[in-house]
Amino acid sequence: MLDPRTKLLLALAYGTLVAGMRQPAHLGLAWGGLVVAIVVLGQLRTYLRWLLMLVPMALFFGAVTAWSADRFTGLAAAMGLLAMTTVFFVFFATTDPEDLGNSLVHSGLPFAAAFVMTAAMQFVPVVARKARAVIETQQARGIVLKPGWRALRNYPALLIPLLVQCFQMADNLAEAMEARGFGRSGRTFRKSYRLRLRDWLAILGGWGAVILAFTFLAH
Repeated sequence: MLDPRTKLLLALAYGTLVAGMRQPAHLGLAWGGLVVAIVVLGQLRTYLRWLLMLVPMALFFGAVTAWSADRFTGLAAAMGLLAMTTVFFVFFATTDPEDLGNSLVHSGLPFAAAFVMTAAMQFVPVVARKARAVIETQQARGIVLKPGWRALRNYPALLIPLLVQCFQMADNLAEAMEARGFGRSGRTFRKSYRLRLRDWLAILGGWGAVILAFTFLAH
């Protein structure tokens, strides 16, 4: 098993590669490689549900970009958004948030900052479940929220209830943290974290592949 920090650096490497691509075909290959990884991890069903929310945003982003530039750029923008977000879907699917936060604290990151990042990762699936519940409730009332142009004007019916629930969840979390004495000194961890040889090899290999890919794309 790789250290959580290694997985984070590899995700950043792949994200850097995606951000540097401009051709829709290259972005499609990058996205396809991630989908293959998702299939191997057994997360395809979860990913397909997640795509139901992501695809409309990618289409909207691509359409706006195409309107302001051209169709080629719009297609690249939509593919880039799909690939970039899928990078971090894979990262979240393979990395325990608590392990990542604790490993970063061992590297010198303040615990408060690590907790904010860990909490954000842990609440991603919670927010996704709440979003699905809101979608099912609104569709039961006859409000169209399936991917498509008709659904765009109904998106406030999804976003407003979802934001209200997220604010309530954040308020409950703040009260729980205060009740448990968040920020007190003398905190210890059950597990120690150390980058091993395989971690360094994976980091060097990942970033080396990014450099080679950029060299190839430059020509």
